[in-house]
Amino acid sequence: MKQIIKEVLEAEQRVSTTIGQARERASEIRLRAEEETAKKVGDAKQKARQIIQDAVEAAKKQAEHIREEKLKDAEQRQDAFRSSHKDAIEGLADRICRIILTTEGETDDK
Repeated sequence: MKQIIKEVLEAEQRVSTTIGQARERASEIRLRAEEETAKKVGDAKQKARQIIQDAVEAAKKQAEHIREEKLKDAEQRQDAFRSSHKDAIEGLADRICRIILTTEGETDDK
């Protein structure tokens, strides 16, 4: 009977030791998993930051390109307007000059 009790107690001790070792291993595995997860999350955040930064740079370049195209287009339209209305602009300038000269002449006479 004592032998049976002794064997049961020894078996319980082995089970307790095995459970303790299993808990330690589980704790180590959990810790490694958490560290690996934290590293992967950090890497993913860094990649996301880089993707966003690249997208912002591309958008800036595209916006600058569009701006330059719009400015060039506006300058071309302005040049075309001046060319097509050159006679009218020069005629208007001549009339303004004559009006000013005429007005100055009239005030000089008075």
